[in-house]
Amino acid sequence: MSKIQLIAEPGKQEVVVTHVFDAPRDLVFKIITDPTLIPQWWGPRDLKTNVVKMDVRKGGIWRIVQRDPGGNEFAFNGVYHEILAPERVIDTFEFEPYPGHVLLETMTLEEQDGKTLLTTKLVYQSVEDRDGMVQTGMESGQSESMERLGELLQEFQKEPHKI
Repeated sequence: MSKIQLIAEPGKQEVVVTHVFDAPRDLVFKIITDPTLIPQWWGPRDLKTNVVKMDVRKGGIWRIVQRDPGGNEFAFNGVYHEILAPERVIDTFEFEPYPGHVLLETMTLEEQDGKTLLTTKLVYQSVEDRDGMVQTGMESGQSESMERLGELLQEFQKEPHKI
């Protein structure tokens, strides 16, 4: 399984994260847009993830709440701007403790010889917002999510009836 590549160029408002999965694009798209599967891969392993709302369509909203072992909650929300299966998802992303700091997230999925290149471009409202997010340990959180997603993809490829 490949590691993520996270690019955050100094002075820019964006972060680009790429990861290659050894799975077909249709399956990757299915898993990243299925609210019943999100808790199995989204975020660090030590957090319990609950999908409160996930209406995967243009104009649909999503909200996810995570809880740590101490009972602390962390909530995220956004609005879907484009769903083009199995190629692209564009949505907004807001970490609720910092209201108004909304970023635009574009996920593209490219089929490459039976594998899928997932590229996520995150555009922040300011360089300061972007730098603040990067400093929170974003790379380790992204890495763990992609690792978990890769494990789930492998499981479904071995046992497709589970989907």
